[in-house]
Amino acid sequence: MRLVTWNINGIRTFGGGIKKALDSLGADIICVQETKVTRDLLTERTAIVDGYTSYFSFSRGRSGYSGVATYCKNTATPFAAEEGLTGLLSNQNGAVECYGDQSHFTNEELQLLDNEGRAVITQHRIKCGDQTRALTVINVYCPRADPDKPERKQFKLNFYKLLQLRAEALLRGGSSVIILGDVNTSHRQIDHCDPSDADNFEDNPGRRWLDSFLTSREESDEAPGKFIDTFRLFHPTRTGAFTCWSTLTGARQTNYGTRIDYILADRRLAKQEFVAADIMPEVEGSDHCPVWGELSGALLSSSKPPPLATCYLPEFAGKQQKLSRFLVRVEPRSSPKQEEALPGSQDEEEQRENLKACGAGTEGRKRLLQADPAQSKAKKTKTPASSKPKGSLLSFFKPKLTNAALPNRDASIVTSSSVAEGDSSGAETDVSSKRAEDSSEESKLKTEATGHSLAKKGASPDFWKSVLRGPPPPPCCKVHGEPCVLRTVKKEGPNLGKQFFVCARPQGHSSNPEARCNYFAWVEKGRS
Repeated sequence: MRLVTWNINGIRTFGGGIKKALDSLGADIICVQETKVTRDLLTERTAIVDGYTSYFSFSRGRSGYSGVATYCKNTATPFAAEEGLTGLLSNQNGAVECYGDQSHFTNEELQLLDNEGRAVITQHRIKCGDQTRALTVINVYCPRADPDKPERKQFKLNFYKLLQLRAEALLRGGSSVIILGDVNTSHRQIDHCDPSDADNFEDNPGRRWLDSFLTSREESDEAPGKFIDTFRLFHPTRTGAFTCWSTLTGARQTNYGTRIDYILADRRLAKQEFVAADIMPEVEGSDHCPVWGELSGALLSSSKPPPLATCYLPEFAGKQQKLSRFLVRVEPRSSPKQEEALPGSQDEEEQRENLKACGAGTEGRKRLLQADPAQSKAKKTKTPASSKPKGSLLSFFKPKLTNAALPNRDASIVTSSSVAEGDSSGAETDVSSKRAEDSSEESKLKTEATGHSLAKKGASPDFWKSVLRGPPPPPCCKVHGEPCVLRTVKKEGPNLGKQFFVCARPQGHSSNPEARCNYFAWVEKGRS
């Protein structure tokens, strides 16, 4: 049995084909976080994947925010599934249950904790040797503590407490438990590229909670923590094993990140059934990378998906998609005229009505009725404009003939014709001279127009360069001597909206010569 967790940073990460992406991960259960999709935006292509059943939790307060989903192969269909941790969103038919004592929270707090679409729980059966036991998989996307919003810090801690309460209640209920997803806290200093406050690193409230929630393989079963970090179970001293990087600073190129994505298993399951666990930094498409774990036991599949499965949603169930549900059968009326031929086309009916209305004579009627139907339709249809021009551009520069000049032209034509009768050689001389004058005038106009366009084209770049000078070239950083990049302050405060230059290289540790140097310069007023 193989599990994978991946913060995909938007369901569009699977733009190349969701089935192809799921198959490439090679797992029986795939848990994704931060889908950023709500129920109204969920498409059938995302919800119904051939060979899988899926279970979604949506954010109910904001669109394009949070959200988790669990995809299970048909050979690993769960026996129960539930949205959220509190049980307030669950359908009692097919729910996982075992909620624990939630009296520490108010009803409003419980509703808010489940309102952001941060958890999906599926319950399976796994065969371990000769025994078959229940296995509950909790897919979570834990909140981030925004330093500018103190209330979010408490919200994050409340979510941790509720998660621990539910997981331990499931353990007491006799089920093995796996918690996997984005926990949004790096546990140890080894899990962080560059702890900003190394002296007080352990005092972070999220890390203190992880200390109480987790235990190591060496600790006894009497230790307070009931879960084990499966990655550290197999790689206790590996450094640089990060799962999240900043895309804004290109930190993935220098592996300047943190490990905040976990697969946590209860102690008995981790020690007895887990055979491997690792990260997949080579898989791109998100600011996180997948994490996988493998168990020796085999999953048993349910014959029918639980009610939470997306295949039961009305928009994907197929019943309401049939056209017959929207049509009402009407009994045909008995009419003596039913056997008659259908009336002619609309054009023919309009033609007959126009003939009657105009009161045309017999001959006119015959001519119209005998006209080709194709021609009549062609007359009614607007002919599309020809793509070929009617004349050359130079024709617009020729002087137009006035009404006063028309008689002279007619006279010249008459004279030319009379001359042609008497002396053909003289007519030919006049005509040839007239053609020569026209051709010389046309070539003169063409030369003037060409020269004018060339002069205009040559002057255009210089003119626009003098008007639109563009931004000045960026300065070069002092260490690498390379052009800097322009950034804008987006954080609330006195510098909001101000621009500055920094080194263009990706962010990294100060000891890495290939990483960004500490060059910084504000943009001077009037420079940009």
